[in-house]
Amino acid sequence: MKSLIGFLSFIICMDMSAQGLSERLDEAGFVAVNKVDTTLQVRLMYAGEDNFTGVKLYEDVVDGYLHPDAATALVKASAELHRLYPTYNLLIKDAARPMSVQRKMFDAVKGTPKANYVANPAKGGGLHNYGLAVDITIVDEQGNELPMGTPVDHLGKEANIDWEEWMVREGIISETERQNRLLLRRVMTSAGFQPLRTEWWHFNLVSKRRAQAAYRLLNF
Repeated sequence: MKSLIGFLSFIICMDMSAQGLSERLDEAGFVAVNKVDTTLQVRLMYAGEDNFTGVKLYEDVVDGYLHPDAATALVKASAELHRLYPTYNLLIKDAARPMSVQRKMFDAVKGTPKANYVANPAKGGGLHNYGLAVDITIVDEQGNELPMGTPVDHLGKEANIDWEEWMVREGIISETERQNRLLLRRVMTSAGFQPLRTEWWHFNLVSKRRAQAAYRLLNF
């Protein structure tokens, strides 16, 4: 009997390990928000090597998955953007991030200055790991990203939202780029998201304390 139980446990583990992350996210009740609002564009930066880690982190995820609460809020943000600028769309660069991906990300930069920009999985990770954070920007009618002064995932003070007026005066970013950032913050905050002050593209739906108390970590 013990042998049978052990064998069945092994088979279950094998089945779970064979599942792709997209399937696991679907089963966990997360929403591919770009399938709810088809105007939402998705180009996941960690689905290739062209990101600050230099490592491909997603093997089978191509959609922008979020917790249903965050997905609902993002659809509202999208509607607000279309009200203001009907030809613009939101572009998701990263969304829900399972802890297995968080560990790969942290391992890729561990021991370097880049590690300061990555939530340590040993300390519970961050809000991406609950599906409650999104990295996002705006694209025009041709699908071109609006100029924001830096690319998404730029590591440095130029990405900080507190210094934007000073950076315009110093010629580090343009006034057009600042206004584009303000537009992004306007539509995201109108839907309940809060910006991360050091990264103009990153928005959280709730605090980490709230996430830990009321939401489930994507621990797979």
